[in-house]
Amino acid sequence: MDSSAETPPPAEEIASVFNAYEVRREDDTVLYVGEPTIPGQQLERELWPLFRERGYELSIQRGYKTSNGIPLSRGEYVLVAEPNSMELDGIPRTNLFLFVATIFSTMFAGAYFWYQVPLFSEPWRAIEAWPFVVAVLGVLGVHELGHYVMSRYHNVQASLPYFIPLPTYIGSMGAVIKMKGKIPDRKALFDIGAAGPLAGLAATVVVTAIGLQLDPLPAQEAAVAQAETGVRFNHPPLLELIALATGATEQLSKNAIHPVVFGGWVGMLVTLLNMLPVGQLDGGHILRAMVGEQQERIASFVPAVLFGLAGYLLVVVDGIDSVGIWAMWGLFAVGLAYAGPADPINDESLDRKRMALGVITFVLAALCFTPIPVEIVELA
Repeated sequence: MDSSAETPPPAEEIASVFNAYEVRREDDTVLYVGEPTIPGQQLERELWPLFRERGYELSIQRGYKTSNGIPLSRGEYVLVAEPNSMELDGIPRTNLFLFVATIFSTMFAGAYFWYQVPLFSEPWRAIEAWPFVVAVLGVLGVHELGHYVMSRYHNVQASLPYFIPLPTYIGSMGAVIKMKGKIPDRKALFDIGAAGPLAGLAATVVVTAIGLQLDPLPAQEAAVAQAETGVRFNHPPLLELIALATGATEQLSKNAIHPVVFGGWVGMLVTLLNMLPVGQLDGGHILRAMVGEQQERIASFVPAVLFGLAGYLLVVVDGIDSVGIWAMWGLFAVGLAYAGPADPINDESLDRKRMALGVITFVLAALCFTPIPVEIVELA
């Protein structure tokens, strides 16, 4: 542990804002029990920089329980100062297990749904789907690593990515990182929020451009020729722009495209959903950094927009196959809006360069939108 983390502020140094009548240690955690002399949010903003300089992450709690589950206090306030260590705590076994599990689930999805491999009779041929695995996990991983790298840059504690395996057409529900520390200011909140979608989009463009230069697999073309109906993943504007820029418009118009292109499609959908300006999604972080507390007012309209889109597809347009996507995310957005956004310690306004980059990021996300992402169509 860093030597500065061994010298937390004494009670006398914080007495002007917090009257601590007991200070105790629990392993490396320092606990100050007492009463604040100023409102809680202001107290955090006053003390957080001081504790951060000494190598500690600060939180304010009431009714704190020790690691043994014994209540330290019933109604008193407790300042909880924990060492702000940026080092990994041992081998991240859970992250590794989920990553390996997602490799297998994505390989299964690619081999079964896209490469048409007879897995039950020739399971070893699942390895043929490795380009699909690299494409999907590449765009998901680069997205989350963008968040992680920028969190490290701003000295904010964050976990490595947790991949979520799910044996569907994609093979995964995506990946997440857990933010463990406070966000120091709007700049850090913006940078951490925007780094994911921008990095993910860069990977998405590369994956899509490569995939569009590859011919569809013979097994795909044969399956399309024989099937009467099939699942169609509609093209967002960004995918069509990449095809136009790479001279692959004709390739994109075919019913069958190489599975690597679908990896790019996944990256666009992930970007779009994460950029919804609600709660602690990437879009919520970016908008909170740009407009401050007004973000919550804007976020309150997001569920209504998603439910409205689902209703429009159900009633007006023959897009029932995508109704569930927007209805599910409408419910998800309700919970996110209720939980609220991440609040930075220093709430000073954002600079103009980041404001402009925020607008560009939302425009890029809008290019990933198509009202009917998935539908069942007649192929004959």
